[in-house]
Amino acid sequence: MSDTHASAGPGRGDAHFTVFPDRADAAAAARSFTRPGTRVLPHASGRPWLVGRWHDDELVTARAGTAAIALIGCCPTDTAALQRHAAGLRDLARLDALARTLAGSFHLVAALDGRLRVQGSASGLRLVFHALVDGVRLAATSADVLAAALGAEPDREQLAVRLLWPVPHPLSEPSLWHEVTALAPEDALIVAADGRTARHSRWWTPPEPVRPLAQGAPRVREALTEAVDARTRQGGVVSCDLSGGLDSTSLCFLADRSPARVVAGTWPGRDPADTDLHWARQAAGFLPDVEHVVWDADASPLVYTDLLDIDDLLDEPTIGVMDRSRVLHHLPDLAARGSRLHLTGIGGDHVAWCSEAYYHRLVRTRPLFALRRLRGFRALWQWPLAGTARALADSRPYRVWLADSARHLRDPLPPSVAAGLGWGMAPRLFGWVTPDAERLAARAIREAAHDAVPLHPDRGLHADLAQIRDCTRVIRQWDRMAARSGLPMASPFLDDRVIEACLAVRPSERVTPWRYKPLLTEAMSGIVPEVCLRRTNKAAASMDAANGLREHRGDLLALWEDSRLAGLGLVDAAALRRLAERPATPGLRDAILYSTIACEVWLRGLAPAPGTHTPTPS
Repeated sequence: MSDTHASAGPGRGDAHFTVFPDRADAAAAARSFTRPGTRVLPHASGRPWLVGRWHDDELVTARAGTAAIALIGCCPTDTAALQRHAAGLRDLARLDALARTLAGSFHLVAALDGRLRVQGSASGLRLVFHALVDGVRLAATSADVLAAALGAEPDREQLAVRLLWPVPHPLSEPSLWHEVTALAPEDALIVAADGRTARHSRWWTPPEPVRPLAQGAPRVREALTEAVDARTRQGGVVSCDLSGGLDSTSLCFLADRSPARVVAGTWPGRDPADTDLHWARQAAGFLPDVEHVVWDADASPLVYTDLLDIDDLLDEPTIGVMDRSRVLHHLPDLAARGSRLHLTGIGGDHVAWCSEAYYHRLVRTRPLFALRRLRGFRALWQWPLAGTARALADSRPYRVWLADSARHLRDPLPPSVAAGLGWGMAPRLFGWVTPDAERLAARAIREAAHDAVPLHPDRGLHADLAQIRDCTRVIRQWDRMAARSGLPMASPFLDDRVIEACLAVRPSERVTPWRYKPLLTEAMSGIVPEVCLRRTNKAAASMDAANGLREHRGDLLALWEDSRLAGLGLVDAAALRRLAERPATPGLRDAILYSTIACEVWLRGLAPAPGTHTPTPS
């Protein structure tokens, strides 16, 4: 592993912890979680409440009588404000309102009369897991911490599910360990005073998308400004991506209005048709106080770089390993320029734009309007007329769609119009996945379909929420990798308040074939110069992916030489080696290898050598 990517151990921005009930048996269990460098936040009794790693500026706490509240992460509230909430706390359910109003991205933990409440963010960026350890209900921000305490091994069926491309809701939510339960992002964990009994309580629901754009844009501007302020109000030096796209450009202009000094970094693509640098330099021209750094395009890592050297702590496979080296490459240089935090525009595509699947409902409620728009989408995305008609006529409930997908795992990839106007892209398995893995994955899909509920009855809002959560599961891992490399990252577009402000706007005004990200351009009008808001596309970086396949063919061959997945009977290593020898295979352009590589890299991180790791049979 190159020095620029080496893991430096837990750092600022890498707050993680385990939560313990206020009981003697829990205090005994906590001793096994204490390591050199860990910190302990006690209950009023003196017994451990939180055990883990965090920096002082990542924790806000307040106590009043038998009530205590802790916010861990990025939250611009102070102790005095939190103290008022603690003083008035008579029911843990009252914290729903508090969690729905605070800016930033954080975990919320509370104790009241011996009971506990633990929750993450609605975005899915901050997750919670729980398990019974030595008879005590413990919650943690990483599933692997609880699995290690239990001596548990990953479940083979769950690994087979993670080979799906993509993994549909709700199959991506369970942890990889059968003994560890994942908490849905919209839920809070409530632990009774006995320290064992637990239930999930819903604290968040998405807003109904009914707000006109003219009313919604100011709220998006306010929420995004607060999200950036939460990271920049302390001053110092912060860095920002400046790709030239609308998302990162908006953050740069907002950060420039803050007390912090800003360093903006542009990473041009190798493709001669890439216009990122032009747009970035145009934006930088309006930011005279911002230091603009342009990286050498040819010096940036390609996709698939350093797959054999990844040693970061991950509690689930992530396709983010493909771009890990690209994400981390420029962080040491930015840190050397004084940056204490790096802001990314990631998430803007997921919240400022939205799924065309909303038009499945709109064609029934506003048919003439919807059909005019759909003609535009057909031209924009090259959707065939017959395929569009079939997708619009498909009215299967979500659980039926999910159950049906189990019978078509080996079919060719579905047409883009079916995914664009449906519940999402139907999952697929590919030729290198074994029949046994297919059987396990299909069984898991069928079982999940029995009581599967979409994230929202409207397939458009379901698709939006699913895409946001798929994104945050990757960013959650990148954030930990970045913090360990020495410079933490933050993605303000993925704060809950920003997501809510965007989702509340009418989809007919948020996604249209005639305008690019109209919500964000309206929200940033008057902050970002009009000439910078005129961009109507973004770079795809497809050349970096294609070149990466060719240049790192040797690493991919080595990955499959002693494949852990093959050892478990889930993939055919010979087929994967043959594929690695033919990087120009057309299907590889669709990223169909990503989920398999993610699982293999994850297993290698758990088990350095063959035979030392045996996942639990299903």
